[in-house]
This record gives sequence, structure tokens and C-alpha cells, in this order.
Amino acid sequence: MLFDVWAPQAEERVTLHLPGAAVATYGMERDPDRDGWWTVRAEAADGSRYGFSLDGGPVRPDPRSRRQPDGPDGLSAVVDHDAFAWRDGWAGRPLTGAVLYELHIGTYTREGTFDAASKRLGHLVELGVTHVQLMPVCPFPGTHGWGYEGVSLWAVHEPYGGPDGLKRFVDAAHAVGLGVVLDVVHNHLGPSGNHLPLFGPYFTETHHTPWGAAVNLDAPGSDEVRAYLSESARSWLRDYRLDGLRLDAVHALADTRALHFLEELSAGVDALAAELGRPLFLIAESDLADPRTTTAREAGGLGLHAQWNDDFHHALHTALTGESQGYYADFARAPLEALAKTLTRAFFHDGTYSSFRGRIHGRPLDRTATSAHRFLGYAQTHDQVGNRALGDRLSASLSPGLLACAAAVVLTSPFTPMLFMGEEWGARTPWQFFTDHTDPALAEAVRSGRRREFAAHGWAADDIPDPQDPRTRDRSCLDWSEPDREPHARLLAWHRELIALRRTHPDLSDPDLASVRAAHAANGAGRWIAYRRGDIRVAVNLSDAPATIGLGRNGRSRVLAAWEPVEAPGADGVLVLPPESCVVLGS
Repeated sequence: MLFDVWAPQAEERVTLHLPGAAVATYGMERDPDRDGWWTVRAEAADGSRYGFSLDGGPVRPDPRSRRQPDGPDGLSAVVDHDAFAWRDGWAGRPLTGAVLYELHIGTYTREGTFDAASKRLGHLVELGVTHVQLMPVCPFPGTHGWGYEGVSLWAVHEPYGGPDGLKRFVDAAHAVGLGVVLDVVHNHLGPSGNHLPLFGPYFTETHHTPWGAAVNLDAPGSDEVRAYLSESARSWLRDYRLDGLRLDAVHALADTRALHFLEELSAGVDALAAELGRPLFLIAESDLADPRTTTAREAGGLGLHAQWNDDFHHALHTALTGESQGYYADFARAPLEALAKTLTRAFFHDGTYSSFRGRIHGRPLDRTATSAHRFLGYAQTHDQVGNRALGDRLSASLSPGLLACAAAVVLTSPFTPMLFMGEEWGARTPWQFFTDHTDPALAEAVRSGRRREFAAHGWAADDIPDPQDPRTRDRSCLDWSEPDREPHARLLAWHRELIALRRTHPDLSDPDLASVRAAHAANGAGRWIAYRRGDIRVAVNLSDAPATIGLGRNGRSRVLAAWEPVEAPGADGVLVLPPESCVVLGS
């Protein structure tokens, strides 16, 4: 087979090491057609260990390794993707009309493996979601972690089950009709096990990010770095038959070239979709509030298919909790007004002043030309739960009624809804920040840095969970006995009912953002919001007192779903909604 590696840093020689093979070392030749590339042919089979040595130095893993059996610092292993026996018949599942479910393999089950997660797919089918969104699965130090400190962007974390484990999971999901989306991290690599700088200019000091030197997308040598990232993305979609990718923090991808990397990537994914004959999509995480992220390339945008909408989350969170610290401050001044704005215009910051940033932020979008499906709406995510000091979910502080209200807003919004694992039953288990660094100095740096960060916000150091303590991960595992008891069972049934409504009532999946109409309680006159989606009306009362809501002369409707018993509006269109309750009305 052909072994090749981009190693422009090598001055004199690159050596392929194949321990255990009949011939253990091979001198590699410069590729005359590709600058900086070295190649050699050698006998190897699926599972064969190998690595590269530059100029007689230590043997390092392949930057494009498909498998790291012994972790990020170990030798790479050959993977024969053609050897896996896939089921036939998966035609793909598009993002339009989807309901996503964000899932972390390491805590979705106590076992923390792909195979264990596969056994719980029936729960997701009964729930009614259409796609599972996996948090990152690239190799990282130790056994347990969030995955955002991964390296080897073509490989799969071995403790989860390695490459074949991921394939079995995807195959099982497809067999029951679920699409699979993978979270990939292009904006930085973990500090441990990152050997890329030894091979080539994968990073540049031209730009900096919160993680240090930026990934090199526009400095000398960036052509190959961009190809490395884009080919990795296409490999996930092609070799693992994934349906889409979620791109972490794309605002941290510094690129001054005329053709932005994300535009190039979206074009490549669209071409692959045409080649494979099934829909593929890219979802961006971006805090820029810039509609150009999802605007078509032909119209001057980057062409990504969707993006997370944190503005919607922040507005909903402040309306539910009253929190006002940090970036919630901008939304907390008038949370219901902020929520109404995001429901009808997607972005809250659309050229408005952000006190959190100390400047004007965002850009307005054209509601008549932008499909609401391109924005993901959610009440909880791994970020919004796990980056809290205690990793506490909304269920730690909100009543079941308010959790039901949150579900109603998310699942009847004009956006593509997403749930965070366990949210559907109001899981009481926290989801905390945990790591398993094998380097003691790095482990202590993460531990002390976490405590310093939250001490600045008034938390006592002893209150902050130790990321390196195995009990922190254990506390974060879902408790699968909860869905069978109250109040969890009722919340689960409510989520199923709302998702079913979304599937059976076209107005709830209408992507026309401009057609959404919203009203809310005036300041001091209650805490309710009501909005219209075609012939569907949704009313939510976040107060601990009943709310009287005038829906107008056309407000007479029948009750399609209600958290608490409620009478449909009479001829006058007036609805009396019980405390901490919500209702979906239809004609």
C-alpha cells in the first residue's frame, strides 16, 4: 500500500516505521508532484501499526492517522474502510424538517461506548427525533473527556470503540431511521498529543485564538492545511456514512484569503453529496450573528447549511431563569421582548449594542429570503450546561411546568429544534466539565484554571468539581431509571407529544420566518408570550399566577396540546392560561 505524509519540516529524510513487519523501516522519497510530500510503498494490512520519523528523530503518529489504538501519542494503525459490512439502503436524511438530539458517547450510558449507546437508540426513535448529533470523537488523552481537546482529526477515540465502533453505531442508527451528525473541531487541537507542528506549518502566529496560535488557513503553507481539514471532513461523511457535521466555533477560524475556508468546505461537501447521491449538511457554531454564514455562496455567503442560534437560547434562558450575568445581561433587560425578537428575526443582536462586548454586534438578516430551518433552536446544549460552574441543568432550578414551557418554545419555534441528552425527561444528573489528562502538569493547570475562572465570579474553589476526579464524569452520566418515574415520565411524554405535533402539523415546520407573529406581556403585566405559526398558536405562561391572554377575534381554536388543563379561547379570543403552563392551539 502507499504511505504518504506531508512533512515540509523534514530537511533530509523521512522514514516509515512498521514494527512487527518483515521489513521494519523504509526510507521515503520526495514526491516530485507535491511539494513537501514524502511517499513509499510497503506491505501492510488492516491494523498494521506504523509511524514516521523525521530526520532521524522519534517515531511520531501519522497526521492523517485513521486509528490511534494506543492513544494520541502511540503509533498509528492502518484502517481498511472497505472491509466494514454496511447495511444497504440508507438514502440519507436532510436537515429540513429535522429534530436533533445532542449526545455525548462517554456519558450517554455508564459504559460510555458506541455499542452501549446503540442499545439506547430505540428511546430516540420513540421520542421522535430525526438525527443524533455526536459530540467530538477524535482521540484525546485518557479515557473520559468532552472531546474538544482531540487530536488526529481523521481517527476515532479508541475507548469509545474506535473506527469500527463508530461505524456500527452509524449503521444501527440508520437501520432505525436516524441520521447521524458529528461535531468536529477545526479551530484548535488539544495541547497533549498534538504532533502536527513537527511535520509542517499547521499553525500560525499571524493570528491568535483563546487556545494559542491559530490554525494556519491563510499564511504560507496554508493550502495543505486547508486540504487537511476539508479532506478530514469529507472522510467522516464518506467513510463513516455520516449525514452532517457540526463545526465548532467557526468564528475562531481566522482566514483573510479571498476564498474563505468555510466557503471552500461547503462547496466540497455539496459536491460530495452530489457524488454520493444523498443529502449532506454542515452546521456552524458561530457567535457572530452574521447571516452571511448560512447565505448561499452564489449570493456572497459562506454557504453553510445551518448554524446554532445562541441568541434564541440566551433570550429563552433569561426569560425562564431571570439570570443576568455575563452575556445574559443584554437579554435580561427585557427577556420576553428579546425572546419575541429572536422568534421572529432569529438574531437579537442584529446591529444593536452589546453591553457584554462593549460594542455594536451582529447584522440583520433578510427574513423573506432566509429559511428558519437554517437556525438551530435549543434551551440547553453541552456548552450552556457544562460551562456553568456546577454543570447544572435547567432541571436543577426550574419546576416541571417551566421545563415544559421551555420544551414548548423550542419544539414549536420556527427553527430546527435540538435537545441535549436527558433534557427530554428533565434529567437531574448534572453535566460537568471533566478531563482525563495523563500529563500531571497539564491536569493541574486545567484544575486550577477552572477554579480561578469561577472564583472570579464569586464561587468558592472547593465548590468547583475537579475535572480530573473520575467522580465528576460519573456524576455526569445519565440515570436511565429516571424516565420511568415522575415527574420525568410526564415530561418525556410531553416532549414526544410536541415532536409528534411538529411532524403532523405543517405550520410547525414552515420555514417562513417572516410569517411568525409574536406578542408578550408588557413590563410588569405578567410573564407570558404568545406567537402564531400559520393556523397554530402557542401560548406560554412563565409566571406563578394565571395569565389572561387576548389572542384576537381569530384566536378561537381547539387545544392540540396543553401542559395543564385549559379551556380553548371563546368567541372573544381570550385565553386564561394556568401558572407555569403552556398550550398549543390549532384550528
